[in-house]
Amino acid sequence: MSVRRLAPPELQPASFAFNAESEARVAKEIVKYPPGRQASAVISLLWIGQEQEGWVSHPMIEVVGKRLDMAFIRVLEVATFYTMFNLVPVGKFHLQVCTTPPCTLRNSDAVMEACKKHIGPSQMTPSADGMLSWTEVECLGACTNAPVFQVGRDFYEDLDAETTVKLIEAFRRGEKPKPGSQIGRVSSEAVTGPNTLTDPAIYSKKPETA
Repeated sequence: MSVRRLAPPELQPASFAFNAESEARVAKEIVKYPPGRQASAVISLLWIGQEQEGWVSHPMIEVVGKRLDMAFIRVLEVATFYTMFNLVPVGKFHLQVCTTPPCTLRNSDAVMEACKKHIGPSQMTPSADGMLSWTEVECLGACTNAPVFQVGRDFYEDLDAETTVKLIEAFRRGEKPKPGSQIGRVSSEAVTGPNTLTDPAIYSKKPETA
């Protein structure tokens, strides 16, 4: 069983505050809930904070707790339970590499090895330039297009070692490559293209009348 803890004191910032853009999003989330139920917005506020800063810090948890009238420990419980929250500083582009069976069977090991070689051997550790970090995660739910990694809200699918290196190089340059299949696949269709309901005549027939 893994234990998730906040980053050590020496890595914690002195303070945290939502910027203007985040503050507008926070207000929209809180108003969704009736008075006395604002704690229901805790996951949303932590996510907004993480999108702003890249990770969830001790001061951020304090700010969220005060904003939602929650005890620090209650917010901490949420942050440490959900692995979607980064509890330590990560790179500007944080690659979450799926290694559950469907991805493993499609050689996600090669994707992970590319991350180790071109970003760094240790998970959750930013590269020297601060641009990149990576970690191994459980199923990302895109099994048909395995192997897959996630960066922020974007999924990069149908990967191999070569395409992973190209994506890493693009991220390092500060670019945002087009997400989705890296072999041109549309959605989750077969690699060879559509193979059902391909006869146009199917759609040209008029419905029979009684």
